[in-house]
Amino acid sequence: MADAGGTGAPRARGTIHAVAADALGDLDAVGMAAALARGSVHPDELVAAAQARAGRVADDLGAIAHQAPRPRRTPTPGGELDGVPTYVKDNVDVASMPTTHGTAALATPPAPADGRVTRALLATGVALLGKSRMPEFGLNATTEFVDAAPTRNPWDPDRSVGGSSGGAAALVAAGVVPLAHGTDGGGSIRIPAAAAGLVGLKPTRGRLLDDELTARMPVRLVCQGVLSRSVRDTAAFVHAMERSWRNPTLPPVGRVLSPSSRRLRIGLLDATLGPGGLDTSVRAALEATARLLASLGHRVEPVPLPVDRRFAVDFLHHWGLLALLLAVGGRRVLDRSFDPARLDPLTVGLHRHARRRLVEMPTVVRRLRRAGRGSAVLFDDHDVVLSPVVSQRTPWLGYLSPEVGFDTLIGRLVRHLGTTPLHNVAGFPSIAVPGPPDDVGLPTSSLLSATWGAERTLLELAYELEQARPFPRIQDAPSQLLGRTRRCS
Repeated sequence: MADAGGTGAPRARGTIHAVAADALGDLDAVGMAAALARGSVHPDELVAAAQARAGRVADDLGAIAHQAPRPRRTPTPGGELDGVPTYVKDNVDVASMPTTHGTAALATPPAPADGRVTRALLATGVALLGKSRMPEFGLNATTEFVDAAPTRNPWDPDRSVGGSSGGAAALVAAGVVPLAHGTDGGGSIRIPAAAAGLVGLKPTRGRLLDDELTARMPVRLVCQGVLSRSVRDTAAFVHAMERSWRNPTLPPVGRVLSPSSRRLRIGLLDATLGPGGLDTSVRAALEATARLLASLGHRVEPVPLPVDRRFAVDFLHHWGLLALLLAVGGRRVLDRSFDPARLDPLTVGLHRHARRRLVEMPTVVRRLRRAGRGSAVLFDDHDVVLSPVVSQRTPWLGYLSPEVGFDTLIGRLVRHLGTTPLHNVAGFPSIAVPGPPDDVGLPTSSLLSATWGAERTLLELAYELEQARPFPRIQDAPSQLLGRTRRCS
């Protein structure tokens, strides 16, 4: 098997970041909003500093899909995120910018109006600076292309930053903005968060407003969210979104400001959905987090995977069904400019995979829904489950590229799976939380999941982990990581 993410290739060119002594400094989003509320900084200064940072790292990272003609902001005095600069993922409509979904198959004109996700984001008071890059239709677990340069990992530019919210992860990890919008349909927030040393929460299904396309899916997998550098930023985002719209069928999350004193029963799930096991760096990070939780007084004990190996096959079939629906209905659902001849090999391969199995799809969808409901057994005797985000170290660029061919790529993607798709199918919330750097200096991560509506429990536990083991910062890389750090200035 090709070396996904080991030490076999030469060390990369060093980390890349834009953190500087400007208006943003090393503040997180909550810190920026507080500084603005005190009057010690002006919103325009935050925007100008973020734009300058973006310009310094744009060519190196390849993380920006579109820059806004002008920043967009609806002031929200007193809001937790008021004035905070950010980017949205290139799969939601923002007025005056095209929505290309990461594909060369679309040549869409600028959107005439904001989509409902954008309207909800603007209601929190953030300043939208542009759109972040994503792989074609968010189908890949890396932000790489057949017709363009990849999005690079700020911690090691020769490695993937994950997908599909890879552009968002790169911009946040490099210090351009403190948080950025992402979407997650199988791990697309949590996988990039793990690759880039960030916090990535996939909320409970229905916790936040869906975009217009998600509602048409046969199984509702996709959730909106953000990637951030601190737990309190992710908690503030959920609360800010909840203030403008709350799903009445779910318990409110409320404002989560600190850990809880409650000690939890935590299940340790060290299996994967794919055919491979965990590599040594992923297993070491998972076990380190389990030991830390136990040392904090939580009860940690093994739990079995609640689904069989058919689940991964069924998820692959459903993955293909989404590609089929896009390939066949792109002109009607997306834009009249849609040209299926320009789809990348992964989308084409998934489309063909599903077409050969159309007669099976109703049964596949029923099995996935049944597996999702049945997975609630995880929380019969446990408050939280700890599991891996992915099964392998963050791979080298090229390993998951669509250029390697569909048969090779799909095998690698399935082996790369940890447990993230299970939470999308079931609708459970889960959060990727950074761990210590691994033996080659790359970020590590572990996944915490809970039953429907229990985001508060996850955020409180993530706060506790952050306090007990502060997350590595890219600007501190010389003392923590192998290799050279390059600050763009």
